[in-house]
Amino acid sequence: MIPGPATAPVDDNRMFRSLRSRNFRLFFGGQIISQVGNWMTFVAMTLLIYKITDSGFAIGLLAVAQFGPVLVFGPWAGLLADRYPKRTILLIVQSIAMAQSFALAALAFQADPNIAAVFLVALIGGFTTAFDNPARRSFVTEMVPVADINNAVSLNSALMTSSRMVGPVVAGVLVTTVGFGWAFLVDGLSYIAVIVALAMMRNSELRSSIVVTRAKGQVRAGMRYARSVPELWIPLVMMAIVGTLAFNFSTVLPLFVTRDLGGGDVLFTVLLAVVSLGSLVGALATARRRSISVRQVAVCSLAFSGAIGLLALAPTFALAVPVAIAMGGASIAFMTASTAIVQIRSDPQMRGRVLALQSMVFLGSTPIGGPTIGWICDTFGARYGLAVGAAGALGAGVWGLRRAAGSEAYSVKGEQAEAALDDAIEELAGGVDVAPHVTAEVLIDLAGPDAVDVPRDQPIRTGS
Repeated sequence: MIPGPATAPVDDNRMFRSLRSRNFRLFFGGQIISQVGNWMTFVAMTLLIYKITDSGFAIGLLAVAQFGPVLVFGPWAGLLADRYPKRTILLIVQSIAMAQSFALAALAFQADPNIAAVFLVALIGGFTTAFDNPARRSFVTEMVPVADINNAVSLNSALMTSSRMVGPVVAGVLVTTVGFGWAFLVDGLSYIAVIVALAMMRNSELRSSIVVTRAKGQVRAGMRYARSVPELWIPLVMMAIVGTLAFNFSTVLPLFVTRDLGGGDVLFTVLLAVVSLGSLVGALATARRRSISVRQVAVCSLAFSGAIGLLALAPTFALAVPVAIAMGGASIAFMTASTAIVQIRSDPQMRGRVLALQSMVFLGSTPIGGPTIGWICDTFGARYGLAVGAAGALGAGVWGLRRAAGSEAYSVKGEQAEAALDDAIEELAGGVDVAPHVTAEVLIDLAGPDAVDVPRDQPIRTGS
């Protein structure tokens, strides 16, 4: 990073010290409003598709529309964020996203919304997500002095976590009281805050980034490297299995709550918020773990399997709530452990590419897993959809344990493990999407600017 204007020394003990920077204050204030609105639209769109179609398969297709562009265009979006001013990109993308929300509102206010039009608008939203996230997440580091970057990232992560717990509940209340259209309309209006905040920033107080160069064949080289190292390949395979079969919460949970627990839209959004709360608790518990190993990744997968299985057996909503907290905690533990082991074990020259491969494998499972699990829920019931996810996580965990025992299972202990886990949580806390998977918040961040080559001006911890 290129040093920016001189700033006064900061007090490292101040929890909110990064808010001393005017640009970051503007950004933070706008995002507080906008991110709650984003989650309102995410949940309201799921409920709208379910109301129109009464189909789990259709909900799975919605996930494809929302995140397919992220998978396909993620690397190009990251390159764009590397080559052009991020604030300009964000102004353009946020304006398009605002128009998308207003279009959804117009459709939802109709007596009989056109399902094809809803999917088309959702697809447009997928494109905005793909190009927004790499620019927005990397833009955080340009708004504050180098000494405040960690604090800014932490505050941004806390903001994202809070929005995941507040947004679904607000969406549920609006949908059940005044209707879908108002939920989308409120989200559209929320973009005004972030657009105004971006427009008010001062370019002179931003720290410009170094342009990352790319070369042909680097991604393929990263794939060959990951395949040759068991400590990397085992978590990647487990990630593909768990991502395809188990991380489909936005498809399964609305069907489970309405068809099996006798609840409605509000209870679905409450359960979604509860899983987010569990993810937060799990992240805090994981943050001070003193070791990382392939075996622990497998154990976390087994714990995730057990939690999903218990949720499938929950007879009432009241009993489902504590199980959902455990499921959220187990899911973040699995993601954090698998990401941290990759961070430490990867060669410094390959680390970014392996992380990108991990994210692409995980996100690439969504277009397959979403519709498949939705069809299972429609055909056999939502409990069976959860059971398939539990079986997938169980199989991945058992396979991982056997492979870890048959090879030299990699293990790191002490401060190095804590540091890697902290890094993984920083990456995931800003974007763990408990429904249906880890969102573009982290996936595009990994697959974007630093995915093909590792910045040479940043220290990288290795396990060698």
